[in-house]
Amino acid sequence: MKFLHPDRDQIRIENVLLALGNPLRLGVVRVLDGGGEHNCGSVLSVLDVTSKSTMTHHWRVLRESGVIWQRPSGRENLVTLRRDDLDARYPGLIDAILTGSMNDGEAWPIVAKAKAGS
Repeated sequence: MKFLHPDRDQIRIENVLLALGNPLRLGVVRVLDGGGEHNCGSVLSVLDVTSKSTMTHHWRVLRESGVIWQRPSGRENLVTLRRDDLDARYPGLIDAILTGSMNDGEAWPIVAKAKAGS
């Protein structure tokens, strides 16, 4: 399976903000912000999410908005935050969103769970 990803110059701010406006997807970004490549299952376990079918939609939104790279590896998919591309397009955006979401505390419990697990 080949995944479609926008090139750096095709990443649009409205798509990034839409993708990060969901608490589960924001939690995924917090986990991935620790760096490196992760298999999808390990990200789900940090967030305590068991429904892989629901996550298919979230992976697609994150990938098509340019927030993550996703690639198949055997029977699983590996994901990486496109931090360099996002910082180049929108300097400081990811830092501001992640910091702001942690300051919201109880409003974003899944994000707090992601921080604790990463």
